[in-house]
Amino acid sequence: MINTLYLPELREMLATQDDAGLQEFCTALHPGRTAEFMEGLSAAEAWAVLLTTDLSTRVEIFGFLPEEVQTEIVEVSDPQEISELIAQMPPDDRVDLLNQVDPAVVEATLPLVPTEERRDILRLRAYPEGTAGAVMTTEVARLSESATAGEALQELGRQAQDLETIYYVYIVDDENHLRGLVSARQLVTHIGRPQTPIADLMERDLVTVEANDDQEAVARKVADYDFLAIPVVDDEQHLVGIITHDDIIDVLQEEATEDAHLAGAVEPLDLSYMATPVLRLTRLRAVWLAVLFAAALLTALALRSYHGTLERVAWLAWFVPLIISSGGNTGSQSATLVIRALTTKEITPDDWVKVMWRELAVGVLLGILLSAAGYIAACTMGLPWFDAFVLPITLMLVVICGTLVGSLLPLLFKRLGLDPALMSTPFVAGIIDIVGIVVLMQVAMLLVRDFAP
Repeated sequence: MINTLYLPELREMLATQDDAGLQEFCTALHPGRTAEFMEGLSAAEAWAVLLTTDLSTRVEIFGFLPEEVQTEIVEVSDPQEISELIAQMPPDDRVDLLNQVDPAVVEATLPLVPTEERRDILRLRAYPEGTAGAVMTTEVARLSESATAGEALQELGRQAQDLETIYYVYIVDDENHLRGLVSARQLVTHIGRPQTPIADLMERDLVTVEANDDQEAVARKVADYDFLAIPVVDDEQHLVGIITHDDIIDVLQEEATEDAHLAGAVEPLDLSYMATPVLRLTRLRAVWLAVLFAAALLTALALRSYHGTLERVAWLAWFVPLIISSGGNTGSQSATLVIRALTTKEITPDDWVKVMWRELAVGVLLGILLSAAGYIAACTMGLPWFDAFVLPITLMLVVICGTLVGSLLPLLFKRLGLDPALMSTPFVAGIIDIVGIVVLMQVAMLLVRDFAP
């Protein structure tokens, strides 16, 4: 929700060119709160506010603005002013931003960025989207293996103002090969022993990732080891950057959002929901809805093929929604559990036999519970006791089918190299709908006396 508390005052200060008041506004609060109070301003107005403060504060506040606002500011503002902002941003953040900006604007702005920062931007943009290199920062605290604790503290003090984080200090040789690390805490605890060699303090057995590793795998590794940052190396063990915990949080959020979209049969959005144009939102949803519509049409055709059966035994139609919803819900539960287990690496496609037997056992137990309730319901509705057995038998078979389909199809998708989240709730439900109708009719034709020869 837009915070409108300061909007009238901000617009009045902009109209009267009250730079002193705007500057005070920019420095009085935490940058995140300042950005929050700027919600509702246009991109041009927001940039006008930021221009009244110093570059360092401007960068901090800009980093808290919504992505779509950042992108619009870059596209509509003076390239020279924007180049100064980009040069001061964290390397990973500025690359993410430029990847969202109109390529023509990027082409006009990059030549204005200082040479060193421009080379860094081009190097990071060369990494494919979704890899460790695309989310890492190249601002890394580096020290020589020959340094002492005292020298390390002095050097760290010189480097600190240009670094995004100094949780860990990485030890490299003359050719930038990663040799180890020491934490800032270790250095501080040795402030009274400045002659202690770094080589005696550093940890040599490091967990690293390579620049081309998948970002989701990197996020899992950081979570497994509870790191604040993880070093990124190339195939020759040169230190090329680090990925910090805040970037990992962004990756996890991005992956969770993508899985949630896929599970709801929606193609993942490139922008936020509110920033996505209505026509694009419609197109992304229409593709999957068309597929699900086709699946639902198959369900209707299955019912049509049993038209004669339903005419002879009309009460079967009462239980069609119950059957297909029970099977679909059971299958969706299994799919959700298996997809999550795949995501956390708790299972792999090679575990399909174990998963199948577990879900078969769960399906039988759930089937017994639902079948008992279904038989009581059928008898309560006045069906003959023998005919009423159609419902529990069908429920048992459909629930077992639901658990097996819901658990094994995501494993099959994973084996084929596809995202298991594609095997979403609607798809599983669509398959079980057809199976449920076929099973119900076949069981009825075997048991119901009206079909007796």
